[in-house]
Amino acid sequence: MPALTRQAATSSAWPTPGLAFAFALLAGCQPAAQPYQQESYVFGTRVEITVAGLPPDRARQAVAGALADLDSLHRRLHAWQPGSELMALNDAIAAGRPQRVAPDLMGLLAASQRYEALSDGLFSPAIGKLVALWGFHADNYAAVLPDPARLQALVAARPRMSDLTLRDGAARSANREVAVDLGGIAKGWALDRVRGELLRAGVKSGLINIGGNVLAIGVKPDGSAWKVGIQHPRENRAMAVATLNDGEAIGTSGDYQRYFSAQGRRHCHLVDPRDGNADCKMQAATVLTGPGPEAGMLSDAASKPLYLAGPARAGYYAQRFGVRQWLLVDGAGEVWISGPLARRLAWLQPAPRAHTVE
Repeated sequence: MPALTRQAATSSAWPTPGLAFAFALLAGCQPAAQPYQQESYVFGTRVEITVAGLPPDRARQAVAGALADLDSLHRRLHAWQPGSELMALNDAIAAGRPQRVAPDLMGLLAASQRYEALSDGLFSPAIGKLVALWGFHADNYAAVLPDPARLQALVAARPRMSDLTLRDGAARSANREVAVDLGGIAKGWALDRVRGELLRAGVKSGLINIGGNVLAIGVKPDGSAWKVGIQHPRENRAMAVATLNDGEAIGTSGDYQRYFSAQGRRHCHLVDPRDGNADCKMQAATVLTGPGPEAGMLSDAASKPLYLAGPARAGYYAQRFGVRQWLLVDGAGEVWISGPLARRLAWLQPAPRAHTVE
């Protein structure tokens, strides 16, 4: 069977978290009963769920339930669509009042606080106003630089997830410049959520791809591990292929999905909370996480501090997040890769210049 490639689409409806597409390589011989596969469009990106080893009716029902849940999450967690739960929270914060929060969203906010602390603030979903100021909270964004005075005022206000108080089912913040944008963690969180739903539906073999954030369930029907490709940041192709074992997840943050060029410089949605800068110096950061209840969420969130820290500090933050398998593509296109990932990665030609970090 030929390889199937699926590229993460950029959309007008959701702030794509800059995760490079990873495509499922369903290569090799397949048994007579083909896996059931369905695509949708959620979170402003393509979603693909593959289920193997179940009768078609059961597989269809399991996938339909997962996609319906994702569609609900899309509406609830939209960062700029009026009427979403997230917008209601941000409106309440701006008004200085508490807001009731659903238990699952409360858990996601708490997890975001933990990851923010681990990253020393390099990952911070509280900077929604900075992301909006750069124009990325819009269906179509223009190549316009933000107002310098407003940018500096927001940076000086230091909005952080740690400003949020989560108590008794409500969230509040004394810092009114906090605006929560969960685009950097929601897809990974959704991976873990969908995995749980599919397992409860009896799925023992499958692959979940939410806009290039990918999580594996079990193995392929032929008994081999799933394979995923990692997008080349500057070319329309994969640059490498990695195996993905049961419960493992992979995610990428990059400067090539939501960006614009102005005055000869590329500006992307990966805004640095430290200075409000969107002049992306790295091209991409990829992390592959081991099995666990937060494998998907970790693969999503951990790529941000690695991206912003660069080669000199990426290993430090990977260690803090418990991530052993990671790679960076710097501004010149050279790759910095951890030893554990280098040993399981297969480069596609032409291969980039790579530096292995043990």
